[in-house]
Amino acid sequence: MKPQAARRARPAVAPRSDEDVLQFGREVIAAEAHALTELVEKLDRSFSRAVDMLVKLDGNLIVTGIGKAGLIGQKLTATFASTGTRAHFLHPAEAFHGDLGRLHPYDVALVLSQSGETAEVAQLLPSFAQLGVPIVAITANAQSTLGRTAQIVLPTGDLDEACSLGLAPSTSTAAMLALGDALALVVSRLKGFGAEDFARFHPGGSLGLKLSHVEDHMRPLDECRLARADDTIRKVLVTCTKPGRRSGAIMLTDRQGRLAGLFTDSDLARLIEQRQDAALDRPAGEVMITAPTTVQEGQPMSAAIEILAERKISELPVVDADGRPVGMIDVTDIVGMLPEPTTAHAPEDNGPTIVRIYPADEYED
Repeated sequence: MKPQAARRARPAVAPRSDEDVLQFGREVIAAEAHALTELVEKLDRSFSRAVDMLVKLDGNLIVTGIGKAGLIGQKLTATFASTGTRAHFLHPAEAFHGDLGRLHPYDVALVLSQSGETAEVAQLLPSFAQLGVPIVAITANAQSTLGRTAQIVLPTGDLDEACSLGLAPSTSTAAMLALGDALALVVSRLKGFGAEDFARFHPGGSLGLKLSHVEDHMRPLDECRLARADDTIRKVLVTCTKPGRRSGAIMLTDRQGRLAGLFTDSDLARLIEQRQDAALDRPAGEVMITAPTTVQEGQPMSAAIEILAERKISELPVVDADGRPVGMIDVTDIVGMLPEPTTAHAPEDNGPTIVRIYPADEYED
């Protein structure tokens, strides 16, 4: 049959209202939610045994499956790996072309198959047995080929797919995903996997920023301008030169090396505008910002960003537990991390939006 004739032979889809479409969507979600609710009641000691096996795992978790189950397996592999369990995905077809070399007797296999009879998966089972790799199976049928071979079976049960034809994997894959997530996260919890560990595996993006520390983003001390508070301003300006993009503030310390204050470019501009040239030969401590806002090393970067945004400051010294400077967070280095500014205009104001990064100086016109 020609393509045009085939299209004409298909049954016409009756027009549907928005409410019909919404109802169809709700039915799919409700069906999957109902399956997950039932899955909660099906958890038994097999789940505890699987958790115990993975907590004690010395090797790697090898996850395998094909089709939609394989895609769920790839997601679970990533979840296990990011929460403290070394995991790798093994494609059943590639396994027979060299990838079986990834297996080690200390490993455990997590095998996903709704029917438990998937040919590509079933043909892998003898290899697992030969290599002495125990199997944890996620399948609907504990009496299937996979179920009978596995050392531990986590049954999803006989599920009706949410697809209107009852064919497309939907409810079954939702159950696999939920069961695998439960396994990964309980294992992670029992291993004592904490926020510090999570940050180590998620250094990028907003999540990595949230869990990183100020030391990860600050300018180290050898890149900062540092001077003694009892040095003259002229000496401070002459001696505190650094290559590259400089910070707008000089950190001033007392005789014990503790941070005493900041001398900023704005302080220098104020002296020049007020024609206080003689002040250049006075100690910087006389005109510095005393008791500046600081953040202690070891604090999360999110705390530093909150300080910069709320107090509208441009430089944030990082100090140790004794108050000695160890670095500087400069707003120009992390401007992309700051929250979007909020602005407000009077109803009749259609002028350009002005976002202030530096606080207004008292001498501003």
